[in-house]
Amino acid sequence: MAIEQTLVLVKPDGLKKSLTGNILSRLSEARLEIAGTKMVRVSRQLAEEHYEALKGKPFFEELISYIMGDFHQRRKVMALVYHGEDTITKMRRICGATNPEEAESQTIRGAYGRITTSGIYENVVHSSANAEEAEREIKLWFAPDEVVYQIFPVKVVEMNIKKLVWS
Repeated sequence: MAIEQTLVLVKPDGLKKSLTGNILSRLSEARLEIAGTKMVRVSRQLAEEHYEALKGKPFFEELISYIMGDFHQRRKVMALVYHGEDTITKMRRICGATNPEEAESQTIRGAYGRITTSGIYENVVHSSANAEEAEREIKLWFAPDEVVYQIFPVKVVEMNIKKLVWS
């Protein structure tokens, strides 16, 4: 089995319902290493880039609002990079089907997800579907120095930037 990495997001509804501990406990059943984690305030640009494959779908705007936290007054998500053997398959199995009503009850989405009366999937977590998606998503959500393993090739560039620092 190959060593892989995947992105997992605890979405705003998972944070609002205080499910972070329960979700992390479930994810730990995969016996994988966390290679990066952070809380992220999701901008519209990040949301659109994350869901770029769904642009043009009738539910796209609701999906963007959902991941940005507009529906749950939690304008953040917890982003994690998991690393280890067969990571993508293990995480997808633990997370369950995207549609909470189709997810097995012992999965995260089956236990904690729901479909709202307006038809929005509140499925609590995101997990990358395949290796290509995982690489694209990890690079979107994390800078190389925010991941403890050098999981993808990197380069050093010199930049003149302004950065917010503690005073």
